[in-house]
Amino acid sequence: MKKIYRVENLECANCAAKMEREIAKLDGVLSASVSFISQKITLELDDGANVEESVKKICKKIEPDMRFK
Repeated sequence: MKKIYRVENLECANCAAKMEREIAKLDGVLSASVSFISQKITLELDDGANVEESVKKICKKIEPDMRFK
């Protein structure tokens, strides 16, 4: 299952890379891509995986001003 989140205020490519690494470690995440340029997070998930809150928590920890649309 593919899930795409649009974000705002992702201001650092290095932070995007950190988020990508941390999100990829979550159970149920098959692949993760965090794009600083397009301001998107793209996840490939196991069916039924519910990681939205964990993703938001990781992102807020790394980039506190980032918002999900």
